[in-house]
Amino acid sequence: MTHARNAVVTPDSDDAPTQGALGDATVSTDNARAAAEDSLEDYAFRYVPRTFRRWSAASVGATALGSIAFLADFSIGASIGIDHGTANAVLGILFASVIILLVGVPVAYYAARYNLDLDLIARGSGFGYYGSIITTVIFAGFTCIFFALEGAIMAQGLQMATGMPLWLGYLVSTVVVIPIVIYGMRALERLQFWTTPLWLALALLPLLWIVVSDPEAVRAFTSFTGDSDGSISFGAVVSSAAVCFALTPQLAEQIDYLRAMPPRTPANARSWWTSFAFAGPGWVVFSGTKQVIGVFLAVYLLVKVEPALGHQATEPVKQFVVMYQTLVPDWLAVVLALVLVVVAQVKINVTNAYSGSLAWSNVFTRVAKHYPGRTIFVLFNLVIAYVLMMLDVFTLISFVLSLYANVVMAWLVTIATDIAINKWLLRISPRFPEFRRGMLHDWNPVGLVSVGLASVLSLLAFAGVFGAAVKPFSVLIAIGVAVVTTPVMALATRGRYYLRRRSDGIDSPRFDDHGNPSGERLRCHVTGYTFERPDMLASAERGPHGEVQYVSSLALTLDDSDHYVLPPEVTGPPHRAAARKRET
Repeated sequence: MTHARNAVVTPDSDDAPTQGALGDATVSTDNARAAAEDSLEDYAFRYVPRTFRRWSAASVGATALGSIAFLADFSIGASIGIDHGTANAVLGILFASVIILLVGVPVAYYAARYNLDLDLIARGSGFGYYGSIITTVIFAGFTCIFFALEGAIMAQGLQMATGMPLWLGYLVSTVVVIPIVIYGMRALERLQFWTTPLWLALALLPLLWIVVSDPEAVRAFTSFTGDSDGSISFGAVVSSAAVCFALTPQLAEQIDYLRAMPPRTPANARSWWTSFAFAGPGWVVFSGTKQVIGVFLAVYLLVKVEPALGHQATEPVKQFVVMYQTLVPDWLAVVLALVLVVVAQVKINVTNAYSGSLAWSNVFTRVAKHYPGRTIFVLFNLVIAYVLMMLDVFTLISFVLSLYANVVMAWLVTIATDIAINKWLLRISPRFPEFRRGMLHDWNPVGLVSVGLASVLSLLAFAGVFGAAVKPFSVLIAIGVAVVTTPVMALATRGRYYLRRRSDGIDSPRFDDHGNPSGERLRCHVTGYTFERPDMLASAERGPHGEVQYVSSLALTLDDSDHYVLPPEVTGPPHRAAARKRET
């Protein structure tokens, strides 16, 4: 969906400045205008304006839910089920799901309510304008890892059905998503809407048939002990949960859809909240259910079909072929399994590639002060994913995800804690999210120290430095340290590093009467285009008659100087009532 088509930025050739008119030290006008006009950008480093958000809340919610069709859930559930037994695996899945839900509520709410992606939220939630780059790289890595896992599953399906070698299957699964991803949200919305019913039918109907027609399979599932001694162990439960925690960044992919939510008004409040609940933090309910199903399918293969399969029972392709074979001839079972795998892989990997390209372009643009277009980052993301597939990351799924979960939880728990405690309880962090350059300090020690300390301690525990007894609890260390350190650092720094300024120099309000970001448009004197009020600041450069001029956050992102940035203000810890008044 292009910007011009939706009138998000309105070019005015009479007023638009020309290249070089602003001096060598300022932002390249052509670069800023190109970034504004790029139909593939999808607001990689900006607030998503009202004029782009033309979908209903229900439509956005359905699209976001379509992205959780990934098959890695089945494999993760199967893997921890084989390692720890059904009881420990299911309790671990439940434990992880509850924590992920609690983490997801404040973060997803800020995304849906204020139309920001996770990087923009992180900037004002303890990390600073450049500090959030660290968290964005963590997320970009997640998209590559899970693209590789899903691509490997598709390659396994192609190999089983057609004999295609794995390396070629990896390449096919990588290339097939490119035509969809480059067209952004519009293409993704259509894909998710039309393929979700097919996915649900292929995945659930044969499963229900097995459960109803074969009670013995259910009894085998409930009594399965895997490689454990059959007892319920807190260490085994936490070890199972640790693998599941690595899925938490899926929240950021849900947010890449949720940020397109329409303004919340009394007329659409019920639909808005319902869509937010299911497609935002509620995604983990569906994910956890699929993990439990993965345990069931692995047990079914090992107990009812072929006990010698071992960890091959974690492969979703084998799981679904066997499930279909209870209903249809073998050749049709293979065809149906292949269709399911291809549909599921495309549904999730267009999201992985889309979100990854947004993350990488966000990082590059802020560091290099240049926007080369999102397409190059789509390809960059896919190359990394393909290399991971060739390195056979799928066979190391439990280890890789357990390791990655330590850093993931340190990052996301820090952001959630800053929102829930520092913003709402202590009111040290600014209540309303801030993401614009010039309004924020470049670096905020609150989030950086929290993530750094939580990550280091949990990784040391994971490596066994603190002893074998502590190793299974490394992710809990990450969570606990992040929850404690985030408010402690905010109190210790007295909130000095959140805001560089409290006023953006514009008299009109940022929010409308319903608390939604304002749709008022102001002209950016750098690009000559109009942007909506939440995206704008007063410029430090006055007009030819001394009048106030406005500059967009986009132009400031691409500016390699402080030419348009207003001077800092003294920004001590805000008094609760005064801060609330200023921010509204």
